[in-house]
Amino acid sequence: MQLSELLGVAVHDSTDRRLGTVIDVRLAVSGDVNRGPEPPTVFGLVVSPRTRSSFLGYERSQVRQPALVAALLRWRHRGTFLALWTDVSAVTASAITVRPDYRRYSPILRDN
Repeated sequence: MQLSELLGVAVHDSTDRRLGTVIDVRLAVSGDVNRGPEPPTVFGLVVSPRTRSSFLGYERSQVRQPALVAALLRWRHRGTFLALWTDVSAVTASAITVRPDYRRYSPILRDN
C-alpha cells in the first residue's frame, strides 16, 4: 500500500462509529539525518471529523499569517486529532479501524 492511498480513507472506532477521514500521514525518521537515516516509518494518522482537506501547513504552531486564513483553517479543522499508528487495528482500501483503547493526540506540529 502506498501512503497516498491512506489519504481520504474513513476512520472508524472498534464499534464501527465513524471518527473522520485521514487528511495527513505523519512519519518518523530515526538515525543521523545527515549520514543516511533509517527509512521513515509511519508514526500516525491525522484524522478530521469535518473535512477531507489538509491543513495547508497551518498545523504548524508558529504559522499564524495571514490571520484570516489561519483562523478559518483552525475553525474548519476543529476536532482534528492524531491517532498513533500503533493504535490502528485494521486497514482496508475503504476504512481504517482503531483499537478500543486508542488515544487522541493534538495534530499541531511544534517547532523545536
